[in-house]
Amino acid sequence: MNKLFASAHAALDGIVKDGQLLAVGGFGLCGIPEALIAALRDSGAKGLTVISNNAGVDGFGLGQLLETRQISKMISSYVGENKEFERQYLAGELQLEFTPQGTLAEKLRAGGAGIPAFFTRTGVGTMVAEGKEIREFDGHQYVMERALNPDVALVKAHIADKSGNLVFRRTARNFNPACAMAGKVTVVEVEQIVEVGELDPDSIHLPGIYVHRIVHNPNPEKRIEKRTTRPAA
Repeated sequence: MNKLFASAHAALDGIVKDGQLLAVGGFGLCGIPEALIAALRDSGAKGLTVISNNAGVDGFGLGQLLETRQISKMISSYVGENKEFERQYLAGELQLEFTPQGTLAEKLRAGGAGIPAFFTRTGVGTMVAEGKEIREFDGHQYVMERALNPDVALVKAHIADKSGNLVFRRTARNFNPACAMAGKVTVVEVEQIVEVGELDPDSIHLPGIYVHRIVHNPNPEKRIEKRTTRPAA
């Protein structure tokens, strides 16, 4: 099975549709699949529910899809750094399911592991627990959280072999492996592609069984959210 696609647009062709649930890796702008997000914007798909720690920044990352109004709901743990995200939410133009960061990671991990739900103490007694089952274990209350199984996952990795075995680079790993495991169809953007057998098996962070399509993007922009410099002496 050939998993390599010539472009991000080609990799999304036929799998992205209106009204889907998508998971997008990254934390802030670290480890985001830049080319795949741009291709998703260009696809014109609308009414999307997007699972991501946050929504990039204004004009970049998932912020592009907020500007084009392609996202109708975010499942996130952080709103900061994106004024349009905040504006749409406060104006009632965007649905938002606030999810504690660790809970969000576990919801994705559980989805990838075939676990339909789990109990956690995080969020008990807050708006996070509203409408959810509460159960007591060993004298403590726990809230039940459902796993997430996105229709499509868009992921960024550093290296892939042609079978889709992945190596992530340092903190850019963040939510990417969990998104990849949870997605029904997983598309990965990578900076390097090597032949099968070139990767040390002990160095592989995620096996290729979770990866369906691969896109080569050797020169991503890799913006940072803030740059602080010391004034010249």
